Amino acid sequence: MLIFIDIETTGLEREDKICSIALIIVDEKEISYKYELVNEGKKIPPQASSIHHITNEMIKEKSAFKEGEIYKFLQENSNDKNTLIAHNIKFDLEKLSSAGVTWKGDLIDTLRVTKHLIPECEFFSLQVLRYELQLYRDEEKLKDELGIKDALSAHNALSDALVVKLLFNSLEELASLDKMKELSFKNVLLQKFDFGKHSGKYIEEVAMNDRGYLEWMLHSVSDLDEDLKYSINYYLEG
Repeated sequence: MLIFIDIETTGLEREDKICSIALIIVDEKEISYKYELVNEGKKIPPQASSIHHITNEMIKEKSAFKEGEIYKFLQENSNDKNTLIAHNIKFDLEKLSSAGVTWKGDLIDTLRVTKHLIPECEFFSLQVLRYELQLYRDEEKLKDELGIKDALSAHNALSDALVVKLLFNSLEELASLDKMKELSFKNVLLQKFDFGKHSGKYIEEVAMNDRGYLEWMLHSVSDLDEDLKYSINYYLEG
């Protein structure tokens, strides 16, 4: 079974909680979805609402995550017969773990797999890839197949899970399922910065001309992306 997941939260800090979760489930030839708003007892700040458009009023009467159908489904299917698939799966696993779900099945991170297989994209957020790879062309067809009636919108858990499924379809043309599982845990050697004062520049060039900046990043940025950290070390070591 393939389980595509997306989670929206009250924020991006460790203490933030799930407020919305969606699954798209492919079991042999059958495809279905699950979507829930949940109330984990943490207020949603306006900054988070401005991104995913979930308000405190919307979750006020909702149940806690552990009382919902998705929690039960994940617990029952957390085994090596099933594969959980997400874009930046580390984030989803951390939030699931803090909510009481320890996933024991296989994993695919479409973010890292895309970096490996389509490095020319340069920017790898889910919404950028939606346009870069023209995934939106197949959204209505998949919506109809799943029986989704609501309009799609970025940073809605169900909409994003659907885009993850479409991205996976594209990646499946380039690599097998087993290869994607392997690449999900293999560091990517990045070529360029996509943020900050050196955005668009080659990391190798920055290592030669502004070495101190890279060393500062390694020692001072606590949440530095794993692949960026790997790449900076690679180019600094020459």
